[in-house]
Amino acid sequence: MKHFYFKQLLTLLLLLCATVAAAHDFEVDGVYYNVTSAENKTVCVTYRGSNYWDYEEYSGSVVIPSTVAYNGINYSVTSIGNYAFYDCTGLTSVEIPSSVTSISSSAFYHCTGLISIEIPNSVTSIGNYAFRDCAGLTSIVIPN
Repeated sequence: MKHFYFKQLLTLLLLLCATVAAAHDFEVDGVYYNVTSAENKTVCVTYRGSNYWDYEEYSGSVVIPSTVAYNGINYSVTSIGNYAFYDCTGLTSVEIPSSVTSISSSAFYHCTGLISIEIPNSVTSIGNYAFRDCAGLTSIVIPN
């Protein structure tokens, strides 16, 4: 009987570990996404892994597409999520498409290598600390 309960407990623990292993729903071409609305087929850019503070995946120039296809579904990229690029010190530039309407809190927090960024006119909200500690940022174009 003990062996049976041990197997059930072990199975439960393995399932729990699998569900918290990633904070993203899928990855395409090195960019990580979370589905924000299955009905409207929208996604936000996010970070890889289970914690935003223990990884710095993005580096160099990152191009965010306006749409992304995954499992036969085309999604519109409408936002950059909380902490999406947090502590990505090797990130130098990001191209944001006009499909993006919001940049969430701390999205580019501590991206010290980020030099310049152009925010499209489609962006109507920028969260708190979105560009905090971006010491290398010398040029930012903000929409009307």
